[in-house]
Amino acid sequence: MKKVNLLDYLDQTIEAKITDYDVALDWDTKNHTIEIVVRLFAENKANLEIDDVKGVVSEEEIIEFEDGILLFNPQKSVFNETDYLAVIPYEGKKGLAKSVIDAIIVYLNDVLAQGQSDLLDFLDAEDETAVFELKWDNQVLTKLVEEKQKNNADTYLPYPSY
Repeated sequence: MKKVNLLDYLDQTIEAKITDYDVALDWDTKNHTIEIVVRLFAENKANLEIDDVKGVVSEEEIIEFEDGILLFNPQKSVFNETDYLAVIPYEGKKGLAKSVIDAIIVYLNDVLAQGQSDLLDFLDAEDETAVFELKWDNQVLTKLVEEKQKNNADTYLPYPSY
């Protein structure tokens, strides 16, 4: 039987646990990264002009917000940390502890729930200087990882081979 790797486990767990949001995985084999891409959608009932991070203005009826969590190899991956909601290192071919992945999934679901609510509030706000962004707190993630490690013996999910 094939051993479950980091990518397979992420895919299966996200599909089972994050059912209300649009989440995809992007595996960049050349850069040794796995990005968990998340998208939130909301109706722009007031047809507000929305500026994105790049300064692009949109008056679309449906606003799409995209962000991501990057799992990276500290020795090989090249990226701009500010492009992501969170960046989390893994240990080369050894991969990442199952407790860390489980904690990421639980916390990401909470972040998306709060983010969806905040996005709807943002679109209803009359304050033209209001800013919307998802909020990630590494301390919350660390506490969740510690809780998961208490409950189970930790196993590593290896980085997938090509």
